[in-house]
Amino acid sequence: MTPVELSRTVLHAVRRAVDAGELRVTVPERVALAPPGPGGCGEYATNVALQLAGPAGHTPRHVAEVLRARLLQDGQDGGISDVVVTGPGFINISLRGAAPAALVEEILRAGSAGSTPYGHRYGASGERVLLHGAAEVRALVQVDALARILRSQGVEVRTRCDAAVSAPEWDAVLDGLGVVLDGAGDGDPYDAPRVEVRPVPAPGDPLPLGRDAARWALLRPAAHDRPRITGEHLVQREDNPLFRVRYAHARTRALLRNAADLGFAPEPGPVDVSGTRPLLAALADHPRVLAAAARHRAPDRLARHLVTVADATQPLLPTVLPLGEEKPSAAHRARLALAEAAGTVLAGGLFLLGIDAPDHL
Repeated sequence: MTPVELSRTVLHAVRRAVDAGELRVTVPERVALAPPGPGGCGEYATNVALQLAGPAGHTPRHVAEVLRARLLQDGQDGGISDVVVTGPGFINISLRGAAPAALVEEILRAGSAGSTPYGHRYGASGERVLLHGAAEVRALVQVDALARILRSQGVEVRTRCDAAVSAPEWDAVLDGLGVVLDGAGDGDPYDAPRVEVRPVPAPGDPLPLGRDAARWALLRPAAHDRPRITGEHLVQREDNPLFRVRYAHARTRALLRNAADLGFAPEPGPVDVSGTRPLLAALADHPRVLAAAARHRAPDRLARHLVTVADATQPLLPTVLPLGEEKPSAAHRARLALAEAAGTVLAGGLFLLGIDAPDHL
């Protein structure tokens, strides 16, 4: 069962409880899933019971127990092995062993040509936004990245900035940072809610860092934090988060090339390497992170998530290829598929931040 399928299963449980008169609430449009927090268990957790408790007139724990019974009844055939209620009403869901393979299949299928990328919304959401940035380099990069992220969630976006940016001297800045705007000033008749993008300004000129490092330096800190415009973003070592993200992606691409030379290809299946749970949890959380980054107008959430995915990918990489005289097996193909899925998520996330994901680093 994939995260999308599980979310639908939880929604179905809510509808069944409403239809049976066990809950008197409006069924939400979607249910958010995330890795369990402290004290939780299983692969996924949801706080939907806490959200429905007030309208239902019951405690969150009561709502969670109602939904737990429905999930155990409706979800057994779909891959749910257990449901546990923890804390004030968090629903923790455990899946049977096929879940990692299904998640990898979903990511790779979404990454194929002509498909909606993993974590992106299929079709328009109906939401329209006008992003308006300050005449300052960090604000312009944030507007550009936010437009990419919002569009990935089906939002119709127009981008503008203060009129001062229409001066010719800004052309080189916009081009050097890969920023594309629809216009400048307040003359746009676009009828949509206006969102002001005015983060803490950059303390220096980021252009000497180059487009990719400059954008990372301006996007990874939260909007209320002052970015660091230093050469630390260019060093190729493990204490540079951007390097770790791009290196992890490049390693997954190299593994695919090396595997092809050995005569085998990725094939989703059970992964027998210990320590892959953090990676699977991070990959499963990617759609939620994208939705949250769009909802909160916070590209830094996506940047930090990519670091989490990259760090969780590293323990898998040395196990992918056969060693010595070992022959490629189903286990190697499954590990290669998981590595490819991780690389797909990293590349897609970097693209939304406007940063290249090179195959060679």
